[in-house]
Amino acid sequence: MPAPAKTRPRRRTPRQIARGVRRRARRVAGSLRRVWRRSLQLRVVTSTLVLSMAVVAVLGVFLMQSIITSVLKGSELAALEESRANIATASGYLAPPPAEVTDASQDSGSGGQNGNPIEEAANALVIRAGGRYDVVIYNDATVGAGRASGKIDYRSVPDSLRAKVQNSDQEGTLFRQIVQLNYLGKRQPENGIVVGARVNGSYEIYHLFPLGEEERTLYAVQRMLIGVGVALVLLLAAIAYLVTRQVVTPVRLARQAAERLAAGRLEERLRVRGEDDLARLATSFNEMASNLAVKIHQLEELSQVQRQFVSDVSHELRTPLTTVRMAADLLYESREDFDPAAARSAELMQNQLERFESMLADLLEISRYDAGAATLDVESVDMRDVVLRAVGDSEALAERQTTRFELRLPSEPCMAEVDSRRVERILRNLLFNAIEHGEGRDIVVTLGADRDAVAVAVRDHGVGLKPGEENLVFDRFWRADPSRARTIGGTGLGLAISREDAILHGGWLQAWGSPGDGTQFRLSLPRLAGSDLKGSPLPLVPPEVEMRRTWRPHVTPALLPVAIAVSEVGVRLQENAASDIGMRSQESTDPGGFNVD
Repeated sequence: MPAPAKTRPRRRTPRQIARGVRRRARRVAGSLRRVWRRSLQLRVVTSTLVLSMAVVAVLGVFLMQSIITSVLKGSELAALEESRANIATASGYLAPPPAEVTDASQDSGSGGQNGNPIEEAANALVIRAGGRYDVVIYNDATVGAGRASGKIDYRSVPDSLRAKVQNSDQEGTLFRQIVQLNYLGKRQPENGIVVGARVNGSYEIYHLFPLGEEERTLYAVQRMLIGVGVALVLLLAAIAYLVTRQVVTPVRLARQAAERLAAGRLEERLRVRGEDDLARLATSFNEMASNLAVKIHQLEELSQVQRQFVSDVSHELRTPLTTVRMAADLLYESREDFDPAAARSAELMQNQLERFESMLADLLEISRYDAGAATLDVESVDMRDVVLRAVGDSEALAERQTTRFELRLPSEPCMAEVDSRRVERILRNLLFNAIEHGEGRDIVVTLGADRDAVAVAVRDHGVGLKPGEENLVFDRFWRADPSRARTIGGTGLGLAISREDAILHGGWLQAWGSPGDGTQFRLSLPRLAGSDLKGSPLPLVPPEVEMRRTWRPHVTPALLPVAIAVSEVGVRLQENAASDIGMRSQESTDPGGFNVD
């Protein structure tokens, strides 16, 4: 059997490579940004380093310019003094040439004759220079090149400087210029100063002072300044690191202690060293932690006493309540034999006893949550059945309030691991609340699901909620209008217990409301018990309200109802499709987990 052919790795396109490089660069930049934001010491040291580099650079440039100016100024003054003295010496050798001398024998480049004054003056100046500089002598009355000492190229004297010297009105006036000196042979050119003057009418003497030694000195000084600047910057960074560490380390220890204190370790304290501000901060922190521990201990004891009191009272009231209940039942059954006032009193007592029993049951349930003793009896159930049972328990109350239910349930089974008893209680509380505040209008119950979560939304079209009341509705015994009586005999603890039940499942119970638009409560639960809930399949804000807010600026009032109706149909189709997809994906990933018959 032939071996399978090896597949060659797919080559990446330049665009993919560039995208990968950008992604890695963004990842590295994000890591550096996080480190920069989280490290105070890094920011202080970096800021000190940058500022010190800027200061050292400015001072170094200023100092280097001052040194260069001083060195060049000194070299220039020395060159002028040396040139002035040489011109005085050369004046004795250079006599004005006769007017009839025009032949080539007086050429300054003919040299070698003992009676040539240019040669004699040049030799004298060369001896005086001692190799420190070179000399070039011209004679205006002679046609040809000048006399140059050493290996200097006489063409190093610029024409502009010669023009200044030749046009000078006063002999002995010195003219200077910084040029590049060229030498015959292989010697490299270098910068230098040329000082020229006119002597005895027709002679020009130029002194060429090289600046190579000064430049080497300046380069050495520059390297030394750079080295000193780098060392100074690093030293300042080290000093900033040590100084900031003395401040940041106690702050970091205080932050860690505060985190441990917030995590419940009330015995956490800071070590006090010295008497400075940080030591006083540690002392204040320890005093605060001690006082906080005492207050928390007192509150825990008070809360325990309150919970125990509520639990004891709830249990102790059951015995007399049972006796009163038996007597009330007997009176209620015999109310037809009483006069109308006594019969009405028996009915009122019966109703209030039922409400009293419900309140005691809710108080006992709240006490279990406060004590942390509530547990779940999880089983895999079809959420459609749970919704139908809760709606069936609420139909009698809805008929008395002339309210109808509109159910929007998916066509496929919607399985979830929940405590069906607690979920039914949540839904009953939501339905009772919608009936009480729905003002007789229809109540919409929607069930949705996706791969990870299930959600039930209960929507009424009553008075709604004011801004900021979305979380207050879950407080114990809270009412939006304190003057309004409870029309269906609620205890004021239903929504608080419902939220505790939702949290016990690892889910959410949220409310939305707007005056004139009604209220919607959304219960979101994970499909698998113990898993994290990351989102909800149903929106918290009703789709028609969101669509009305979105389309109102763009749709005429006549077409607004049509747009809302179309949007509701689209939302329903989307919810059903999402539910079907969630069911099928669950069946494909765990075919034996749920029974969807």
